[in-house]
Amino acid sequence: MNERYSRQVLFPGIGKEGQAKISRKHVLIIGAGALGSGSAEVLTRAGVGKITIIDRDYVEASNLQRQQLYTEEDVDEKNPKAAAAEKRLRVINSDVEVVSIIGDATPELLEELILGVDVMIDATDNFETRMAMNDVSQKYQVPWIYGACVGSFGMTFSMIPGKTPCLNCLLRSIPLQGMTCDTGGIISPAVQMVIAHQTAEAMKMLVEDWDAVRTSFVSFDLWRNQYTSIKMSKAKFAGCLSCGEERTYPYLDHENMTKTTVLCGRDTVQIRPSTQGEISLERLAAQLSTLGYMVKGNPYLVSVEMGEERIVIFQDGRALIHGTKDLTHAKSIYQRILG
Repeated sequence: MNERYSRQVLFPGIGKEGQAKISRKHVLIIGAGALGSGSAEVLTRAGVGKITIIDRDYVEASNLQRQQLYTEEDVDEKNPKAAAAEKRLRVINSDVEVVSIIGDATPELLEELILGVDVMIDATDNFETRMAMNDVSQKYQVPWIYGACVGSFGMTFSMIPGKTPCLNCLLRSIPLQGMTCDTGGIISPAVQMVIAHQTAEAMKMLVEDWDAVRTSFVSFDLWRNQYTSIKMSKAKFAGCLSCGEERTYPYLDHENMTKTTVLCGRDTVQIRPSTQGEISLERLAAQLSTLGYMVKGNPYLVSVEMGEERIVIFQDGRALIHGTKDLTHAKSIYQRILG
């Protein structure tokens, strides 16, 4: 056994057999922000065989306080979080296969990626994506671990198809956190606590120690010194459309995924094109520069300054319009730039 993992192997819950299992497993992480980057680093150092990371955003200065994989260089270059995470993780552990995807975790993409995945980790910032993850989990019988934090508060819950309630069931019983770090602030220790819970549960699943997996809903407030664990077995709902007796997986319907949305807690609108396809960022940057716009770019995106607003266009045609929450106005900017 590789000396690299010797201390982990000495832990009775893992051992040589468990480490061998970990090295063969595949973890899908949705989101590469605070929770995603931290979880990815823990699991990379643990020697997980393959890690796939999906994220739609790029690194900004406000991320550096808690998103541990990123640097000031990533901010200056506007590197997409998924790409920056992959670069760092490959340096941390070359044994691990790391795949990064820059884009939205749509139902179509999740269904395309889920085959061969052993555990999904929630590190996203919106319930639209979480509900799609939940339905994919139930449809393909892949466990996933919910996590969220804001301020000094955090919560986690492990969802095992056929055993625990799913997120759709949970929403009938527990009011999940509505604030975001953009509206309520956040301290890094709260992030680290959620990461610790999520990755510990993931490792239990990866070594197939299902009896050790926590099936209670955990929440905490580090500033107020509060910690709560709630048993959730009675929350399972037979009529649930995601995990019940007559399930329809409603959140895998692509029509339920909005094409235009205001990003949670930010003066930013995301627009996804109605048809998939790649655009030439180099050609787009040249065209916009010719028109007199201030343009910056890298191999992953083009950033265009437009007075008080800024539009960032990715290779798949998706765009973030910063400086507005007006969907109609954002669409007009998108049309002006991309036609």
